[in-house]
Order: sequence, then C-alpha cells, then structure tokens
Amino acid sequence: MTVTVEQIRGALAGVKDPEIRRPITDLNMVDTLSVDAAGGVDLTVLLTIAGCPLRDTLTKDVTAAVRAVPGVSDLRLTLGVMTDEQRGRLREQLKGGATKDIPFARAESRTRVYAVASGKGGVGKSTVTVNLAVALSARGLRVGVVDADVYGFSVPRMLGVTGRPTRVADMIMPPVAQGVKVISVGMFVDGNTPVVWRGPMLHRALEQFLADVYWGDELDVLLLDLPPGTGDVAISSAQLIPTAEIIVITTPQTAAAEVAERAGAIALQTRQKVVGVVENMAGLVLPDGTRVDVFGTGGGEQVAASLSRLTGTQVPLLGSIPLDPDVREAGDVGLPVVLRDPHSPAAQALSTVADHLATRRRPLTGVSLGISPAGRR
Repeated sequence: MTVTVEQIRGALAGVKDPEIRRPITDLNMVDTLSVDAAGGVDLTVLLTIAGCPLRDTLTKDVTAAVRAVPGVSDLRLTLGVMTDEQRGRLREQLKGGATKDIPFARAESRTRVYAVASGKGGVGKSTVTVNLAVALSARGLRVGVVDADVYGFSVPRMLGVTGRPTRVADMIMPPVAQGVKVISVGMFVDGNTPVVWRGPMLHRALEQFLADVYWGDELDVLLLDLPPGTGDVAISSAQLIPTAEIIVITTPQTAAAEVAERAGAIALQTRQKVVGVVENMAGLVLPDGTRVDVFGTGGGEQVAASLSRLTGTQVPLLGSIPLDPDVREAGDVGLPVVLRDPHSPAAQALSTVADHLATRRRPLTGVSLGISPAGRR
C-alpha cells in the first residue's frame, strides 16, 4: 500500500502541541517530511524550545498518529529546535504581533474577569477560587486563573501543579491542571522561597501575567486570586482590567465581615462592580448531625447588605460554604473538593455559586457597539 506525504501530513494535523494546544502543522513545527517506497517515514518536528518539558508527550502523540496511517512500516523521528527567528514568527502568529497587550482589557473581549478579594487572610479565598475555576471548567467553559497573591501564593498546590511554565520567545505557556490554565509566581521560585517585592514589582508581575501569558483561544472566565486587603495588587488589577468585577470572600465572624466590607468598598474608588459575596466556613456539621457555628453566623449577609448600601446596587450573597475538613484535605492533595467529592455539602454550595457565575455575561461597559453618527447633509 502506497503511503503519501499528504496522508502523513493529514495525520499530523490531528496532533496538538501539548502546551499551545494547536495542531503542530498550523504552528509550522513539521520541518521535514518524506516517505520512501517501503512505507518508511522520515520526519523532523521542531520543538519550541530545547528543554521542552513535554517533549515525551509530543513524541508519543506524533508516533501514534503516523503509525496509525495504513501502509507505514517505520518512523524515523527527529526532534529539532526552532530558531529565534522561527519562534518570533510563531509569537506573531499567536499574538498578532502585539506587544504588552492585555487581551482582557480590549473593548471587544468577551472574557468575564472576576477579582476574588478578601479583607484578611485565612478566610479561604484561594480555596473558593480554585473550586469555582474547576467547577466552571466542568461546565464546558474555558477558564484561567491568575494567582495574584504574590506573597501568599497557594493556587499551584491546590490545583496540583508541579511543573514550571515554558517560555517561547517572550510568551509564557501556562500549565493546565484540572482543565484550568493557571499562572502563579509560585511556579518561578524555588521551593517555599518567600517573595520580597515592593509595589512597582507587584504591578509589573501582574501586568506580565496578563499580557505575556499565552492564554490561547479567548477565555470565557478569568479568575484573579487577589492578596488580602486593598493594597497595590488590588489597585493594579483595576487599572489593568477596568471591567474586572469583584467577588468578596468572608467568614461568618463579625470581625472578618467588617474587614471584608473594606475590601468590597474599594469598588467605589475603582468604579468596579461587586458581583456578590461568598461566605466561607459557615458551619461545621458533626457526625451526629449537630451543627456547630465555629465562626458565628450572619457575616456573609452583613457584608452583602453593607456593600449594597455603599454601592447603591444589589450585592447578593452568592453562597454559604459549610466548614468541612474534606475541603482542606482536597486542596492539600491538589484535587479541589468539587471534583474529589462533588456530592458533599461544601461542593454543592460551591457549585451553586459557579452556576450563578456561568450564566452571567460580560458587562457592556466600554464595549464598542460598532456604530457611528451619520454626517450632516
């Protein structure tokens, strides 16, 4: 059976680069290809960088695709590396030649950006963020997470990310975990090394995560896991993505609720919308069915009511998440509870919040309607 180059190229069109997630034929990664009379295939595929961490995955996928073509008797695969010029052309192809462009800040962007904020640390902001991310992804949405909590990064562990991002030209390829694309400063430091940066560096890091990371096809939802409080990163996120909306996380405790109100009130200065409040650690149900309100009650409703008065808009309580040791255990092993134990009360409450966010549409503020006034006659 005669095998043609066109058949092999057609098979390779079904192989996607494991990081960019586009066909390798579209990315010009197929360098040389020939087929001899006996059905032997000589193929050179160019890696984007020499130390590509997923080269074994690419090798396996290419080999499987070529050997599946009827008549192929042998595959002699060589892995090369793109030149700087080829990487530059790839970057232009993927990002349109734009430099320092934040796609989520464009008027035509349809990505819903949620800045997940809290007044203080330890209220479960990152836990809520990662669970909402994977729950939204499970609903078929394209989801990304930016771990903007530079000093207290924890998202990589909670999503089970262990590898480092790959850099192609000046693009950063975000790892994908549980169907979610994620980037964090924790992926760039060794071990548990602390990050000691001042304000300008924090702004630059957030800008780089938003502009230099290649998020692929337009995301449906981007979640920003902000650090606690109303400091530099919260202000920078509002400057870089003015259309980002705020989700406030609190616990039922009165002291925590009062601080959470301040985090939400930043919307008055940044002119952002507060989507709603999520009350975490709402109550612990014991094996005998007894409920213990470890952190009190009513904090979420208090914050929602206060922010409704301050902003002059209705700020709802999106959900009340019960205190459950399984939520902590799931985060520690990198498998959020909405995946690990989807029928648990905490997972169900988080899924309800995700359902609310999944049905929302990006606000039309700043979006061009594509019309212009008629000229005078």
